[in-house]
Order: sequence, then C-alpha cells, then structure tokens
Amino acid sequence: MGRHAGTVLVGQLAVMAFGVADTVIAGRHSDTALAALAVGSAIYISIYVGLIGIVQALLPIWAEMRGGRRDIALGQSLRQSLYLCALISLAGITALLLPGPLLRWAQVPASMLAEVEEYLAVLALAFVPAVLFRLYSTLNQSLGKPLLITWLQVGALMLKIPLSIWLVGGGLGAPALGAAGCAWATLLVNYGLLLMALWLLRSSDLYRPYNIWAPMEKPQWRQIAEFLRMGLPGGLAYMVEVTSFTLMAVFIARLGTAAAASHQIAASLTAVLYMVPLSLSIACSARVSFWIGRGDPAQARQLALTGLRLSALTSLSLAALVLLLHQQIPGWYSRNPQVVTGAASLLVWVALYHVADSMQALTAFLLRCYRVTLTPLLIYGVVLWGLGLAGGYWLAYVGNDNHPASASAASFWSAATAALSLVALSFMGLLWRAMKLSPTTRQA
Repeated sequence: MGRHAGTVLVGQLAVMAFGVADTVIAGRHSDTALAALAVGSAIYISIYVGLIGIVQALLPIWAEMRGGRRDIALGQSLRQSLYLCALISLAGITALLLPGPLLRWAQVPASMLAEVEEYLAVLALAFVPAVLFRLYSTLNQSLGKPLLITWLQVGALMLKIPLSIWLVGGGLGAPALGAAGCAWATLLVNYGLLLMALWLLRSSDLYRPYNIWAPMEKPQWRQIAEFLRMGLPGGLAYMVEVTSFTLMAVFIARLGTAAAASHQIAASLTAVLYMVPLSLSIACSARVSFWIGRGDPAQARQLALTGLRLSALTSLSLAALVLLLHQQIPGWYSRNPQVVTGAASLLVWVALYHVADSMQALTAFLLRCYRVTLTPLLIYGVVLWGLGLAGGYWLAYVGNDNHPASASAASFWSAATAALSLVALSFMGLLWRAMKLSPTTRQA
C-alpha cells in the first residue's frame, strides 16, 4: 500500500504543481492576474472535479473485476466507459463556456470578469483530453500499476512550467496573456498526455490480457446505468466537497484583490497537502476492492484499518509542519506585504483543515468500495454547503448583534474546518457499520 500510495503521490504532486506553479507565476506577473486565476481556477476545479469524480468512481468496479480474474470483462467495461466520458465532456465544456451567471451571482468584480472568462474558455478546449487521460489513470490505479501515470505527470510538469512562464509574461513574439496563459499551457500539456496514453495502451504488454482494442460495442445501457449508479453519487459528492471549498474563492473575491490573492495561497497549499491522503485513498481503495472481488472480506477490512492509521499519522505530521512554517510560506508566493500577512493568518486554519480533510477523504473512498454512496452525498450536501459554505458566508457578510460580520476570509476557513471535521466523524461511523454488518458490497 505504501509503495502504491507513494508512486501515486509523486504523480499527484506533479499535477498539483501545475496549480502551484501557475499561482507563483501569475502572482509574480501581477496581483490582478493572481486574483483572476483564483476565481477562474475555483470555477474550473468545481466543474472538473465534480465530473471527473464519476470517472474516478469506476476504480473499485475495475479493481473488483481484476480481483475476480474477469480480465476480458474489464476491457469491455473500459470501452463502455467511453460513452460515459462523452456525456461528461459535453457537460463540462458547456459549463466552462457559459460561466457568466455564476460570476454575476457571486458578484465577482467587473475588473476580473474578462480575464476569468477567457481563462475558462481556453480550459473548455482542454477538457476532453483531461477526461480521457483521467480514465486512463483510473484504469492503471485499478490494476495496481500507477508508475506509468507518475512518469507521464512528472514529464508533463517539466513542460508545463516553462510554457506557463512564457505565455503568462510573453516573449519570443508572444504577447503577455496573464491568467489565460496558464490555461493555454494546460491545453498543450493535456493533449500531449492523451497522445502518450493512447500510445501506451496500444504498445504495452500490460494491457494485452484485457483485449482493450477489441471492436467498440454499441452502448450497453445496463452497464452504463451501473456506472452512473456508482459514479453519479460519487461525482456529485466530489462536486459538493470541492465546491464547498472552491466557492470560498468566489465569495472572498468580493473583499478585493489582496484578500483573493491571500486566499489563493492558502487554497494552493491545501490542495498540495490533499494529494497525500488522496494518494493513500487511491492505493487503499484499490486493494480493498481487489480483496472484496477475490472473496476475502477479512483482508479487505484489515487493509481499510491500516489505511486509516496511516492517514491519521501523515495528516498530523503535515499539519504540524504547516504550523511551524506558516509565517514563511506565503513569501514564496507573493512580494505584496498585505497578501503575505493575510495568507499567514489563514495557514493556521489550513493546518487544522488538513487533518479533517485527510480522514474524510480516505473514508469516502473506502465507503465507495462497499457501495455506500448515497448517504455520504447527503452528508456532504447538508454539512459542507450548510454549515461550511453558508456558515462562512454568514460569519463574513451577515452576522448579528453578538457576532458582527467579519468581512474576513478567515471566517470561511473556520466554518469549513468545523464542517469537514463533522463529515469525517460521520463517515467513520458509516464505514465501521459497512465493514461490520456485511462482508459483501452494498448501497446505502
């Protein structure tokens, strides 16, 4: 589990370094570009992660097939998932090309609108290869072979950074594109990753047992419905979880450029930290599903408990490190003293947020292994949107006589931390019940 998680972590950190690099590059170009990137990336991530969550939910299905030695069925399932990807891509492109209502509802300052809309329009062109590469990544994770993905992601990072520097700031005959330059660099990298994935699927012996390149079948609606039964609640849960986090950037944008930039630094670090529990969750859920498919629920339960202990240990260690360096880290992103001071205060909340985030992430993945999907979605919606996002909005902008509105980004972070802690505790209870009551998969 450690080797699998470590390999996934390197690749996930490379992907997250895309966003970190963009934040640093845009921040050093201008505060306006950094603020536009904060709002644009929040919207993109909300759309992307919510839809990609449907694809990621296929991991336990394919891992079970592998555990049950159903190789040909796995290949056929992969081909059927392409129909699902077509629907996902259409939805994502439409949302990215039409962000106006959301931006107006969130009262994003007019000075940011044009740059944010241009950023999202370019990412709409990059959405299809992003979805298809995630499908390839999920396949490899279900097979317990994440190393190919990691090499591709690290190589993509080496290409992404110089492209972003060039396109954001201009040079060599190219104009300075600001935040949109980050999106153009992402587009080029995404298509490169897709081409490499197709070549590997065609040439590598790893995929031969699954007969992936057999003729494409007509849509098998029963199987696609099974994908949606697993994937749609999982994808919606991802969307609720991520939007409860990313929409903070949209609301905080009302407080001005400095507040938005400070929040972007905190959000960027949080996203990097999240890669540790995400990698562990992928590795642990792949193995738990494998042993469920193999018919050994006791081994599956033991691996789940091991994953929980590892998640607690790593999250507490990283939180302590953030607290130790919370004054120094913001200076790596920005030269603006107001932005640095604001971000330093938010990083204290980031440390606490990460511990809760780590535990809820792993338990959410493990619940999907046991086909528990609907109850977590309801908990996410009520707690993260209700207590977290709405609570933060109330603290920042509404208030009452006893607690006046703070007009501070810290209000959103404190409410989000409390909400995520409650979610983590609820998921642990659900997981314990799922493992104890039945050795077979179920839906709840």
